[in-house]
Amino acid sequence: MTETVPAKPGVLSLAIREKAALFAAYMPFVKGGGLFIPTNKPFKMGEEVFMLLTLLNDPNKLKVVGKVIWITPQAVNNKPQGIGIQFSDRDGGAEAKKRIESILGAALKSSRPSNTI
Repeated sequence: MTETVPAKPGVLSLAIREKAALFAAYMPFVKGGGLFIPTNKPFKMGEEVFMLLTLLNDPNKLKVVGKVIWITPQAVNNKPQGIGIQFSDRDGGAEAKKRIESILGAALKSSRPSNTI
């Protein structure tokens, strides 16, 4: 997963190139779906975030609005530093959830550890 420097606060451009990385980042247990985004940039709980999300080799970027629902301030127990973003039920969130779940398919039922649990 790569992250570029945001042009302004609350804007993230994110490219997830591998299915395993998407599995590790996706949070199906969050209402509406969400992603864990490794970052050392400061965010606040509840802060709105606009994401430009590239999934695997799809040339189309998903525009998704979400909010920060948790913060891992530093790497702990092999879990990276970053933020958990809950997708908005509008503003691209439902589309992102559907797209991610179609990519992951049966892997969603896996008990493999992720970056979140």
